[in-house]
Amino acid sequence: MNIAMWRNALRVIPRISKAEWEELDIVSKWLIATRAAVLVMTFLSAALAGMFAYRAGNFDLGLWVLVTLGLILAHATNNLLNDYTDFTRGVDQDNYYRSQYGLQPLVHGLLDKRGLLTYAAVTGLLAAACGVALIFLRGESTLWFMGLGAFFVLFYTWPLKYIALGEIAVLIVWGPLMIGGGYYVIAGGWDWNVVIASLPYALGVTGVIFGKHIDKYQVDRDKNIRTLPVVLGEKISRFTVMGMLIFQYLFTFYLIATGFFTPFMLIVALNVKVFLEIWPMFQAPKPAEKPDDYPDVWPNYFVAAAFHHNKRFGSWFLLGLIVDTILKQFVM
Repeated sequence: MNIAMWRNALRVIPRISKAEWEELDIVSKWLIATRAAVLVMTFLSAALAGMFAYRAGNFDLGLWVLVTLGLILAHATNNLLNDYTDFTRGVDQDNYYRSQYGLQPLVHGLLDKRGLLTYAAVTGLLAAACGVALIFLRGESTLWFMGLGAFFVLFYTWPLKYIALGEIAVLIVWGPLMIGGGYYVIAGGWDWNVVIASLPYALGVTGVIFGKHIDKYQVDRDKNIRTLPVVLGEKISRFTVMGMLIFQYLFTFYLIATGFFTPFMLIVALNVKVFLEIWPMFQAPKPAEKPDDYPDVWPNYFVAAAFHHNKRFGSWFLLGLIVDTILKQFVM
């Protein structure tokens, strides 16, 4: 048991040698192989779904735990299948972008295909078990959400990512599906206001995947992977990301104006400082070489900036929602 590595794998995508890999416990290997550092985005979606259910007076801790575990395990399964598919299709060859910024078990020879598929199968079965339990507890209508989730897990990498639908899929999954659907399963009803309220956070997650695909714009274009940035072009994509981040705040302000949120949700404006910090980065193309003062996450550039912004925005948004819920239930 290596608690220090668990914490590190939840914070960044570690770069380790094969010898170091062999010394790790199974949990550390799973966290690294699934890129657990990005699973926090899914946890925040599940947390928001739970808070919206609590806000409506219909929170159930057991259901929330099942929803959260199911979503995180489904995301982890997708990451594993993403690596397997890209490796099998030859995308990860020739020092491809993905293998430069962190460990990729297949590319770096730490797992063979069978080993990676075993990780994916076990993780996917555990996610499915959570879904089956929720269907049993909440009824057959939950099956529709499970089916949609399975569709995106299985087909995001191919063909959706290859035909400029991957970014749209991320917006749907991390907003209406995870938060809106999670709310439905926990609270037992559909609420379009919750779906709209899921968009501020979902736009941030979409900005992250957009940033990643801008970072590898040229290599994706060369490999005929037609992500949305490849279709739109690099410059338009950079400004599209900034537009999405701006709309995170505008949607929040709209929900305050309509009375769905209390004015306390203006707390998200504290994150404007981070927005202004990364704004200059998106004004120009990605540097050809790592800047001297840049953190050790290269070649991640736009994705690192968008991830930093979304992590901070999501934290402020969740904190604001917690206080907003208290104000609505006990003060107003």
